[in-house]
Amino acid sequence: MGHDTSEFREFIAARLDSLRRTAFVLSRDWHTADDLVSETIIKLLRRWSRIDETANPDAYAHRVLLSVWLDERRRPWRRESPSITLPDTARTDHVGDAVDRITVLEQLAKLPKRRRAVVVLRFYCDMSVEQTAEVLGCSTGTVKSQTARALDTLRAAMVDIAENRPKAI
Repeated sequence: MGHDTSEFREFIAARLDSLRRTAFVLSRDWHTADDLVSETIIKLLRRWSRIDETANPDAYAHRVLLSVWLDERRRPWRRESPSITLPDTARTDHVGDAVDRITVLEQLAKLPKRRRAVVVLRFYCDMSVEQTAEVLGCSTGTVKSQTARALDTLRAAMVDIAENRPKAI
């Protein structure tokens, strides 16, 4: 796209929030999401002069973010899973919504990495099948089949959770 760092700054400034939210959905942790985005920005800056103007720089940025996330997941210290015990708090009207969001994120985290990436790109980032295929470097058929399998898995898990949830009085 060029050697101009001001052009790079504008590109990142316009996409920083989106990259950060995508990184959060993938990692389920804001601190890790910030680290992933920082590393993504560094990698993009190193390659900025070689990014073709006709290519889709947004797709390339998401591909770099996914690569950084996958690399991070392979690191030995990421195999630990901390648990947090939350103190008892007063219930509000929004507790049910928060529980639902957490449940969906937990079920999303259980999906294989490629299926999780497809669901995040397709439904959270609102990318088309073709855009998702470009980011992941696979065919549109693979995106469609991975999406179908991921959604089937999520539906089944959510039905099981709903059936086992205590009924409100």
